[in-house]
Amino acid sequence: MRGRWLAALGFLLLVGMVSGGCVAPQAEEGKLRVVATTTIVGDVVRHIGGETVALTVLLPPGADPHAFEATPQDMARVAEADLLFVNGAGLETFLDPLLENAGGHAEVIDLSQGVPLRAFREKIAAGEAAEEAPPDPHVWTDPNNVLIWTETIEQALSDADPTNADRYRHNAAAYRGHLHSLDAWIRDEVAQVPPERRLLVTDHLFLGYFADRYGFEQIGAVIPGYTTVSSPSAQELATLEEAIRQYGVPAVFVGATVNPALAEQVARDTGVKLVPIYTGSLTGPDGDAPTYLDYMRYDVQAIVEALR
Repeated sequence: MRGRWLAALGFLLLVGMVSGGCVAPQAEEGKLRVVATTTIVGDVVRHIGGETVALTVLLPPGADPHAFEATPQDMARVAEADLLFVNGAGLETFLDPLLENAGGHAEVIDLSQGVPLRAFREKIAAGEAAEEAPPDPHVWTDPNNVLIWTETIEQALSDADPTNADRYRHNAAAYRGHLHSLDAWIRDEVAQVPPERRLLVTDHLFLGYFADRYGFEQIGAVIPGYTTVSSPSAQELATLEEAIRQYGVPAVFVGATVNPALAEQVARDTGVKLVPIYTGSLTGPDGDAPTYLDYMRYDVQAIVEALR
């Protein structure tokens, strides 16, 4: 009993330190306190909230959302928040213990709500029952799903801060224009790739929504699942290499947030190119993908260049 009391007291002291500026900056008076889990979610929230909200993003640039572990500082930030925006669909495995330990009054906005989630058809094809296949959480790889995010974000911000609802509405409309332009640009770019060459092999199965939208097929992945936090068997790697040879796949796409060792082995064994792309995180402001729009353009250009 005494141990639990001391732990709770320590957490309350930590929250006080954070709110006082020792760990995280104090939000400007009157601004809505908003937390986003990933850099991708945070970037979209930032475009819609603008200067009106005080935004904190939990995952730093380059962090793998599948492997992230929340810190006491993260718990304190969530405890102070008014709104917490999450990708949802099972991406943030750290979320339940984070919310349980953080407490606070933050309203959790699950951006997967309203998005037509795809099951992992690759797992169904491998013999897993459809009702047992988990949803694919990588919804942002199709900008049309991010269009749905903008509606959810605009509504949540407006409900929490009705005084600035017009501003949120204006920002969301402007950002939707950028997303429509991005979708049209992607369709023009992938038109350079013959349909028979639109074959994707990645470090893990994260391009399903992109593949469905733009006419690609996910042949397989080095890690045969939706998360990077697992290891393939020797048989699974052998099956993937056989598929690469069978279909004449020219490249393996590997994310910047994962260890490339296994993908490098597959590339060596099959003689294909290893092409770096971005998966679950943006870069810092000086990188190639500081925003979601930049992220999508970078990845599409890399995919088209490797496959055309």
